[in-house]
Amino acid sequence: MGDAVDAILDQWRRERPDLDLSPMGAFARMARATRLIEAAVEEVFRRHGLRPGEFDVLSALRRSGPPYTMIPSELSTALMMSRAGMTNRLDRLEQAELVERKLDPADRRSFQIVLTRKGRKVIDETLTEHAANLARLEAALSAQDTTTLDRILRDLLGAWS
Repeated sequence: MGDAVDAILDQWRRERPDLDLSPMGAFARMARATRLIEAAVEEVFRRHGLRPGEFDVLSALRRSGPPYTMIPSELSTALMMSRAGMTNRLDRLEQAELVERKLDPADRRSFQIVLTRKGRKVIDETLTEHAANLARLEAALSAQDTTTLDRILRDLLGAWS
């Protein structure tokens, strides 16, 4: 039984039999799956008052372990983003009282980003729902299929980087 992507590929094969369009199927399905996953994930974040980037910052702080503190450059590196973009996220999170900026006692020209008690509560609740949501999305696959898909995607991404 085919899907919409199969129908599109059949049309292209009829119109352009000279091209090998077999990769198009897998990549079109990955793109569609990505859009559906992002929408489901962002809905969880919205329920907790977060944007995806803010979730990423809170996650980085939370998984850093006690005292849940990092300097902005560490956060930028951990999240692979510019310091300017990080500043905007930190401003929003600080305004929501989920993080606070404190002067770095080791370098008074710098500051640390500290996960607040409220921030820890929000990230823990969000992560719990996020994990359940991802498990729900993954439930259509067997454990073996999940392992295989993970390996294939890791290999594919590794080949591109």
